[in-house]
Order: sequence, then structure tokens, then C-alpha cells
Amino acid sequence: MTARWKGFNLLNMFYKGGKKSDSPFAEEDFRMMSEWGFNFVRIPADYRIVIKSNDWNIMDENAMRRIDDAVELGGRYNIHICLNLHRAPGYTVANPPEAADLWTQKEPQEAFCRMWAYFAERYKDVPVERLSFNFVNEPASVDEAPYAAVIRMAANAIREKDSKRLLIADGLNFGRIPVYMIKDLDIVQGARGYEPFNLTHYKAEWVEDSMNFPVPEWPDKNSGDSGNDSGKWLWDGHFKQWDKFKKDGGQYFVGEWGAHNKTPHKVVLKWMEDNLRNFKNAGTGWALWNLHGSFGILNSGRADVEYEDFNGYKLDRQMLNLLLKYL
Repeated sequence: MTARWKGFNLLNMFYKGGKKSDSPFAEEDFRMMSEWGFNFVRIPADYRIVIKSNDWNIMDENAMRRIDDAVELGGRYNIHICLNLHRAPGYTVANPPEAADLWTQKEPQEAFCRMWAYFAERYKDVPVERLSFNFVNEPASVDEAPYAAVIRMAANAIREKDSKRLLIADGLNFGRIPVYMIKDLDIVQGARGYEPFNLTHYKAEWVEDSMNFPVPEWPDKNSGDSGNDSGKWLWDGHFKQWDKFKKDGGQYFVGEWGAHNKTPHKVVLKWMEDNLRNFKNAGTGWALWNLHGSFGILNSGRADVEYEDFNGYKLDRQMLNLLLKYL
């Protein structure tokens, strides 16, 4: 199933209080993606949006209806929905950091499992072909054993309510490394496509020291690529370990990838095609971060793109055509 997934991250529940990242889902997005031929949407969600009054024990019905809408729109337009906690009780890669620690403390672990059990109960009648759960975004600064223990607890909580739901656990080190300690759980793992980081996050405001990264090139000699085969450099340095994981009986999917809008567009397109070839050779699906925004194809804000006016958006037609080439 995951090999057929090709799509985008939608950021409508990405950050509590954000003007665009805390907003209802738009049917137009689903219609456009479906008409282009995409069949997957990942929803990275801030758990603070789906609870009431910052109480881990009380879910917000109004917010949950927004997720209901996304699931319904996915069914209407033949798009698989993957619900992810981008911020979970006790862990996030974003700011501000969580005060609690999901990996070591009982209270956030119980809240985390309780939330996933709630989602499992609420959506237990949605076919597995239409909905999956992605536990927590990009675990970092945590060893394999405590991470595996938390994932095992959450998986058990879900499967008590819904034994057939497809589950995804991101790899360690921000989704870079497969986790063998949970392979027995028959869980798909979430990889990333953000290498080399100095190319994908060049002048990204949220990344420390990114303003001092060298101007990206591709092939990227600053990352050690000789320029002979940049796609092979990506494969050997970043995807070969995931290919081994697959050969060892694991499953994986590239839940996020892309490059920020300050990287020169011609560099981005060459880098993207090398990644897309690798994804195809690996037999894995992918989700671009994002549809709208600085990594995406709509309103990305790149200074070096001749945008096409499309349904009221600024469309990066070159990037869209490249993605369509590899559907």
C-alpha cells in the first residue's frame, strides 16, 4: 500500500494559533491533488489543538470534527489520510519545547497512549485503505530502547480498539535511522528526504546558523559528493540503510521531504529528481513537505520562479510536472 502513496503534508493543524497552520481543511486542496493524480495526505498535528484548555484528558470535539472532515474528504477524493502527532505530550521538534518528557515520564506516556486510543476508537470504522496513524514526528535525542518502549505502549493502546489499523513510527535521529527494536510489531517506519541538510534548509529561519550555510549546489561538493553520481551519493549515504531494513523484512515510507525556498530553484529541481529516482528504485512512496508553503508547489515564495496563476494560487509548474513524472 505505502509504495503507491504519493502526495503532500497539509499543515492545517500544524501549530496551535497559527493563521494558516490552525485552520479548517479546504476541499479545493483535495480536489486539486486528486485531479493531478496524488493519493496521499499526511496531517502533522499539534496535540494542543485537539485538547481543551490544555488538559491532556479532554479532547476538543470542534477540533476533532476538522479531522473528521479531512478523513471524509480523503474518502471522497480517493486520498489516503495519515494522522500524525507533530507535537505530542512531552515531545516536539518545534518551539517552544515541551515541559514534560515523553520518553522517561509516566504521565505524558499515559496521555500519549490515551490520545491514540481515542483516535483509534473514533475512526475504527474507517477502512484501513483510507486512514493510518503516525505516532510522533521525528524522534531525536532519545535512544532506541526508550523510544521502542513508548511506541509499543501506544501500538497496544490502538490495537485494543482497532487491531487492523495501519501504523507508522518515524525512524530515530529525526527519521533518519530505522528502528529494529519495533520491527516485530509489523509497523511501517517513516523515513525522511532532507539530505544534505545544508541544501534543504538553506536560510531556513527556524534552523540555527542556516544563514551561514554555503550557497547550495547540486551535485553538492560541500557534502562530499564528487559530482560523478549525485543520486548514488544520496542512496549510499542515506537510503541504503533503509533498503537494508526493507530486505530484513521491514517496511518504510518517506513521510517528509523537500527543500526550503531560499535554495536556488534549479538546484532544488535537480536534487528532487535524484531523490525521486531513488524513491522509485526503492519501491517506496513519499509525501512532499508541503503543498502550500516554502517547500511546496503552491505559494512557495521563491524569488527565482516564474509562477503560473492557478485557481488563485501561484503554482510552481516545473516542480509539479517533475512530481507528476514519478507518480
